Amino acid sequence: MTQSRKSFRHESLQDADSIQEMLDAIARGLAKGKLSFSDDDGQVQLKPSGLLNFRVSATEEEGEHRLSLRISWQPDGQQIEHKPLQVK
Repeated sequence: MTQSRKSFRHESLQDADSIQEMLDAIARGLAKGKLSFSDDDGQVQLKPSGLLNFRVSATEEEGEHRLSLRISWQPDGQQIEHKPLQVK
């Protein structure tokens, strides 16, 4: 089975209110099960469903603070194979 890969990346300088509006739009898209991202360079549409993996990381360093949010899932109900962890 051949899988095509579509990716989208956007980076810009925004104020806190603008970022809040984008996060609100993402929340609405998650609730509807459809996320659409686009800019002048491209677009991608995602359809989140089922259980979603959510990761938050925050870093405070001299000169830079960073907040990263990551949401991932397996499309079409595909399950991740859970293998037992062995520690020796």
